[in-house]
Amino acid sequence: MFSQQIYLQGLGLGAGLIVGIGAQNAHVLRTAVRGRHVLPTVATCIVVDAILIAAGTSGLGALIEASPILMPLARYGGAAFLVWYGLRCWSSSWRGGATLSGDAAAQAQTLGAALATVLALSLLNPHVYLDTVVLLGAVGSSLAASERSSFALGAITASALWFSAIGLGARRFASTLARPGVWRVIEALTGAAMLVLAVLLVVDT
Repeated sequence: MFSQQIYLQGLGLGAGLIVGIGAQNAHVLRTAVRGRHVLPTVATCIVVDAILIAAGTSGLGALIEASPILMPLARYGGAAFLVWYGLRCWSSSWRGGATLSGDAAAQAQTLGAALATVLALSLLNPHVYLDTVVLLGAVGSSLAASERSSFALGAITASALWFSAIGLGARRFASTLARPGVWRVIEALTGAAMLVLAVLLVVDT
């Protein structure tokens, strides 16, 4: 049974967790500015989030949260990934020379390679599981069984709107985003955001 109130709750919480600078979002931005394989990349991000959110709200999120092994593994694994990625972004910002448009090899990337990259950034990042499976899943699975689908649909809608917006909207600002100086700032902010999230993951016990 569809509940508009629960749907909006899922939409709001999903947006709060998904919207932000991260490895996945930065990759979608790069793909959009290059203008290659944009729709498959955006669709893959949405499908991955939808599967993980559905799994979480069906009870997997509550199971992981209650586990004395899986929850610490997800928490500290996510923190380690965020630290690694944050330092990598800071290093790139310090060196300079990187742009959203990328080099010739990136421009010539095949569809298979593009999908493999976005799947790796989505599925090998423990923080993605914390957001979708654990946090959204724990809230969703705490609802009545008849309300969980509305909550999950709201969270999935937030993911679809966000990735569509940055994937399809970035082309309008391609000339600005492709400037090396702008991308150095983006990389620096991304690194800072990742390190802050890593600290919050560790201290929020």
